[in-house]
Parts: sequence; structure tokens; C-alpha cells
Amino acid sequence: MTEKKYTIDEVKEILKQDFVDESFIEQLKLDSRVGIQKLVKQYENKIDKQCEELQKFLTMSVYENELRYSGVELIAGIDEVGRGPLAGPVIAAAVILPSDCWLFGIDDSKKLSESKRLYFYEEIKKHAIGIGIGICTPQEIDEQNIYQATQLAMSRAVAKLQITPEHLLVDAMPLPQIPIPQTSIIKGDARSVSIAAASIIAKVTRDEHMRRLGLDYPEYGFERHVGYGTKEHLKAIATNGVTKEHRKSFEPIKSHY
Repeated sequence: MTEKKYTIDEVKEILKQDFVDESFIEQLKLDSRVGIQKLVKQYENKIDKQCEELQKFLTMSVYENELRYSGVELIAGIDEVGRGPLAGPVIAAAVILPSDCWLFGIDDSKKLSESKRLYFYEEIKKHAIGIGIGICTPQEIDEQNIYQATQLAMSRAVAKLQITPEHLLVDAMPLPQIPIPQTSIIKGDARSVSIAAASIIAKVTRDEHMRRLGLDYPEYGFERHVGYGTKEHLKAIATNGVTKEHRKSFEPIKSHY
């Protein structure tokens, strides 16, 4: 029996399906049409990317899976955004994910495009067992120091969780002031699903905060540089002076205050 010869449009629709039989792909590979071969290549690239994302997700779930294997279920990932800027707060997030939350493609928020960050932000909000946000103001950063202010923001994020976690996975720094078992992981936002989720929540939250500051201080461009010491920001400081949103203990703000 002669196999059906599908049109290019029909093949496009079939390859959009969640499951495509391998025998159908092999049949397409025998088709001499350039358009069909292009679609096959695109499909195989998509499958390769999905496999890479699955493998990365499994690798990033090792810490969580080891804890769950030992009987720990409520695991909070904790991360912060905003240690380096000259203006704006440090914002930390704590996120508890369920064991069946499959966030394929998730990564450190800095490595994701804005559209990807927003996608995962919504997915995390939809599925998370708990989300807590902690903020440390520029004034608190100046009064303490950026390290202690970051710890304080993280502690506040944990305190804002709707449920008390059994274990904390923290990006880089320990939180000795919190009496909960914890693991500090260097580059944790790229090595733990829970910490990556927290980094995304913190990043999107802080970016939105800085966009609002951009409306309050239009001459500074906070919505573009989110407080970092760019040429635009430094020029605005030199021209307009320092605001209450600037960290007066940071160089080069000191010279303008």
C-alpha cells in the first residue's frame, strides 16, 4: 500500500502535537521536498532542546530530591536581587515548590530573557506552595551594610511564607539567624530549582519596583538601568543630585552626598 504523501501544511500541524510517532519522522526523512526536510530539522532541534531542558531540570533538582528522599517535603529556595546597584532596595524571595512542579527550561533569572522570566514568574505563582518577599531599603543598607542587609531581606522573605519550611536552600550565604536546617549553595540559582524559582520571583519583583521609581524620578532612568551604575545613571546623579532611593554608603554616591 502506498503511504500517504502529506502536504507541508499538514506536516506542520502534525509536528505541533505533543507526541509524534517516530515512524512518521522516519517517513518524512525519505521525502525529497526541501520544505519537508526543513520541518524535520526544526522538529529534531526542538526535541533536542526539550531533552536538554529535561536533563538540566533533573540536574537542578538533585538537592531537592535528596531532601525529599530523606523525608523532607517543605523545601524553600531563597535568593536575592539588588546587591550591586547604587539605588533601590535589596529584594529577596523564598519559594516552596511542590514535588510535581515541572519547570522545564528554568534557570538563573539573569540567564533568562525577560519573556522567559515573566513566563516562569507566572508558573511559579500558579503552582508554588508558598512565596515570601523580603525587602531591605536603601536606608537600612546604609545603616547596616550590604551583606547584613541581604541576610535581613532573606530572613524577611522566609518570615513572609504562608507555611514554615522544613529546610532552606540558600544561594551562597548562610542565614544563622533562622533556626531552620539549611544548605548554602554557591551559584545556587543555577544549581537548584527552588533557588532559581526564588531568583525569578525576586528579579521580576525588583524590576517592577524600579519601573515604578522610574515614574517617580523620570530624570534618572531607573526603569532602564534598575539602579546600576551605568553612564546614564551616573550622569543623572551628577546633574540632579542624590535621591532618597540612593545608597549613600556606596561609591560613587558618597562624593555626591
